[in-house]
Amino acid sequence: MNEAEGLRQRRPFRPQVITEDSPAQEAKEGSTYSSKVFRVTFLTLAASLTVPLLGVTVLLDCPIDPQPISLKEPPLLTGVLEPNTKLRKAERLWENQLVGPESIVSIGDVLFTGTADGKIIKIEDGEIQTIARIGHGPCGTHEDEPTCGRPLGIRVGPNNTLFVADAYYGLYEVDPGTGETKMLVSTKTVIEGQKLSFLNDLTVTRDGRKIYFTDSSSKWQRRDYLFLIMEGTDDGRLLEYDTVTKEVKVLMVGLRFPNGVQLSPEEDFVLVQETTMARIRRYYVSGLMKGGADMFVENMPGLPDNIRLSSSGGYWVALAAIRPNPGFSLLDFLSEKPWIKRMIFKLLSQETVTKFVPKYSLVVELSETGSYRRSFHDPSGVTAAYISEAHEHNGYLYLGSFQAPFICRLNLQHV
Repeated sequence: MNEAEGLRQRRPFRPQVITEDSPAQEAKEGSTYSSKVFRVTFLTLAASLTVPLLGVTVLLDCPIDPQPISLKEPPLLTGVLEPNTKLRKAERLWENQLVGPESIVSIGDVLFTGTADGKIIKIEDGEIQTIARIGHGPCGTHEDEPTCGRPLGIRVGPNNTLFVADAYYGLYEVDPGTGETKMLVSTKTVIEGQKLSFLNDLTVTRDGRKIYFTDSSSKWQRRDYLFLIMEGTDDGRLLEYDTVTKEVKVLMVGLRFPNGVQLSPEEDFVLVQETTMARIRRYYVSGLMKGGADMFVENMPGLPDNIRLSSSGGYWVALAAIRPNPGFSLLDFLSEKPWIKRMIFKLLSQETVTKFVPKYSLVVELSETGSYRRSFHDPSGVTAAYISEAHEHNGYLYLGSFQAPFICRLNLQHV
């Protein structure tokens, strides 16, 4: 074989070139195709769910007509507001023997409170006894509450009589010895063209002549308090009842969920907790400023419930919900977004929404001028939960609650 023939028989080496028809490219195209199919399927499914959901939310009625509310950025939880666990030093008393002891008073060493089942009870020597009931059964459900009654604010008047504000029935005087009840102001009474739908708290002058009380709303009842907060309704009032003339006067209007009330030690002004706005208003009832009003504390770290005197001359304030800073405050986030509130309450019940509110317990002591003196916290509500009031008695702080099945007692010497 000559050289020319050998050259003809050799096959030149040629590198393999992957063309568009190669297996690797086909696999890539298959993967891309699958990805496109997944995206199309996902978007189609999302659209098929979202469009009906949006349609339903448009067609569904919303129980509230929320208004935008402007709140300042919550105060930083620093200094005297620094989070701690001091409330966890409290002890639970009479657990599962009562429910929702909203407000507490004492005559000597005997405690009195109103509970979620419409009863006014006394606790003496550790024993619980029902002394009065303004409403009637059945009790225990959302629907039952208006007939069952719900005693909220309770105070001691002259001669050791009790004054009670029942959210559904009105203002009452109760004899703690006999249990006899006497109606002072009925919720059926129209006051200056507006009905009383949600009596809340009261404070009484030392001579028993004047009773100052709050009507949280003429639209919403106590059982719908979350609707009242989220709607931002401004139809709450502060009123005055004269036990001698039997007259009722309206002192303040346009309040957003007026809640706890407290006369000053000198009885020259009344402090009103404006829950929705996280602040405390002051109304002057005597002196040169009589009839005037101003701000006592603004932009609180939570939503204030009841307010009571402290032994130092200041005030104990129970905060029903926290506005964490640093942190995320759901209440502040929703305050200026009425459309989100509408969406939420078209789809969810009050009970469901309440579960998203952090279970954070906080009590603060204010000075006589409204500055913060100290604060007691239970960041996850482990020991003290849903605090509505702090009542000081004999070196202890008795903590009421709007739904907990116990009363907490905190030894102030230990904190």
